[in-house]
Amino acid sequence: MKYLKVILKVIAGLLLAVIVFLVAVILIDKQQTSYLDLKNNPDSKNNSYLLTNVNLVPMTQDTVLANQMVYVKDGIIQEIGNNLKTENVKTIDAGNGYLTPGLIDMHVHVWDKYELGLYLANGVTTVRNVWGIPLHLRMKKEINSGEILAPLFFTTGPKLTGPEFIGDDNLQLYTPEEAREKIIDYKERGYDYIKSYYGLPKDIFDAIIDQARISDMDIVAHPSQKVPYSYHFNPQIISLEHAEEIVQQPLNFELDTAKLTPIIREFKNSPHTSFTPTLIVFYNIYNMLIDDQVLSSELVQFMNPLIRKTDSEAQFERWSNSQKRDSTTTERIKKQHDFHLAIVRKLHEAGVNIICGTDAGIGITVPGYSLHQELALYQEAGMGAYEALKTATLNPSKTHKEFKNLGTIEKGKMANFVLTSGNPLENLEELENPQWVMVKGHKIEKDVLSEFIDKARNRNGYLATAIEYAENLIVEK
Repeated sequence: MKYLKVILKVIAGLLLAVIVFLVAVILIDKQQTSYLDLKNNPDSKNNSYLLTNVNLVPMTQDTVLANQMVYVKDGIIQEIGNNLKTENVKTIDAGNGYLTPGLIDMHVHVWDKYELGLYLANGVTTVRNVWGIPLHLRMKKEINSGEILAPLFFTTGPKLTGPEFIGDDNLQLYTPEEAREKIIDYKERGYDYIKSYYGLPKDIFDAIIDQARISDMDIVAHPSQKVPYSYHFNPQIISLEHAEEIVQQPLNFELDTAKLTPIIREFKNSPHTSFTPTLIVFYNIYNMLIDDQVLSSELVQFMNPLIRKTDSEAQFERWSNSQKRDSTTTERIKKQHDFHLAIVRKLHEAGVNIICGTDAGIGITVPGYSLHQELALYQEAGMGAYEALKTATLNPSKTHKEFKNLGTIEKGKMANFVLTSGNPLENLEELENPQWVMVKGHKIEKDVLSEFIDKARNRNGYLATAIEYAENLIVEK
């Protein structure tokens, strides 16, 4: 008994030491990201302004409104005109710059707060995170309470998969009843949307759709191969994700435009369904195949360190080995990417609501920067600058109810802006270099945005990310 007590004390001491260590790691990481705290950015605390000498890119139509004024009060646009009078409001001279709605990325995977700063530095003022873990609920609470400067943040719950789809990042469902219970739980805990994923059989998928309707939660669907692709054109499913899933599922890897036609027709006949192509994440497979130094490129250094060491390297190794086994791999991937461009072109021509999403945060798809790469690919698919920019502004405002006050510069909309020196409708690359960014009326100067970039480049967040991921496995499994 005496020795047992000693052993128990040692174990208790070790457990306490581990807990103290884990808490210390999280607290240190929180301190290292305190540069995002609103209290440490006094110049951004105000959210009421009169903007003058500004050219508006309202995104309600393909035009620029020259020499306008915009009155923002408490983060909301109150008036727009060329001769506004206000009292006791700070005036900002925009220097004849171009004011565009803040950009929206509708498909991201956020791993740490550093990425929030990267999004802002790239003019992204709203993100939809599509694989939720407890970290994201805490992040969402901090953002919504106004504690930190960050994009507006909306998140699905964990990925809901069928019983056969094994993986530590998947939440396997075995019965319709379990599916309903999870959705009710996610609603109570504060997740915004449901993410449906691979392997969901019809009975479980039906339960997800029905309970999401009852719980008033939109579904973001990564298509399940256990039901027909057409089964996803349900009013509860707000958006379908990934161009490659069209190739892999209804087309069965055949790059056949004739077989694509009925799918385009189904999208056209389902006006409630938006489509998120995420072209850049697949195109980055091609980039890995043609550049054996891509992991050491400057841009990839902005990936979360743990993700870069695990997922980025694993994907590079996978495709490198595939190329060694089959010399036609690079050509095959490029052909499929080109077919993805054709899918986007045909969907656009059919009037489908295309929304910009990047899958940022996985592989070598970098938060913030990848949105500009995605828009460039839409232009390559045949869109003009205005139509491409709509996918990251106006079009997302047609999806979830939480997005209705975003995406355009109009009275009553949220003051999420990007100011550029040149006209983005003439050259979308202007958006890659904001003069300043405004989110919920909080103005973030160029030098502060540069600091956000520097902090993300030099971060070391292995342990913090590993702890938060382990927390997810304990809580959700």
